[in-house]
Amino acid sequence: MARHESDREDLMQEATGLIRRVEWQVQFQAEVIVAGFKRTGAWSIYFGADPVYQFDIDGRLRRAFAHGDLWRTQGTTLARLKRERTETESGFQRHDLTNSELIEFLREVRQRLEALLKSLDCGVARLLRQVPDEADVTAELATALRAVLSQEIALAPAILGKK
Repeated sequence: MARHESDREDLMQEATGLIRRVEWQVQFQAEVIVAGFKRTGAWSIYFGADPVYQFDIDGRLRRAFAHGDLWRTQGTTLARLKRERTETESGFQRHDLTNSELIEFLREVRQRLEALLKSLDCGVARLLRQVPDEADVTAELATALRAVLSQEIALAPAILGKK
């Protein structure tokens, strides 16, 4: 694990794991939005460097990076992993969200996703770049957003790993 992180300079260029991806400029934030799909069908949205939301193939929230912390699904809630550093080590302090904390976090996610979908639907999201050029990644992502927003945002099954 890296000792020091830095903001990515070009998310669109660096997001090579997203084989179909798009970059937009929107009115509701200064930083560009990069979104796209992995080979598996899972998808991610980067609202600049923070927040980032990662969804599984079924549109369930799997991971997030928000407020400077990593958030990981536990199946029924999210674990907030806050980075802790010393001179010699780097690790995470874990906090499983209470029901009210989870509701608030998912409200924030919904608000951002709704703002993006509204920008796409109204034609005010300006397409900057797309990979591959011939794909209609915007339409594909709009469909995925509509599916997620048509109900309560669901959490993916727990990510196996350290407790």
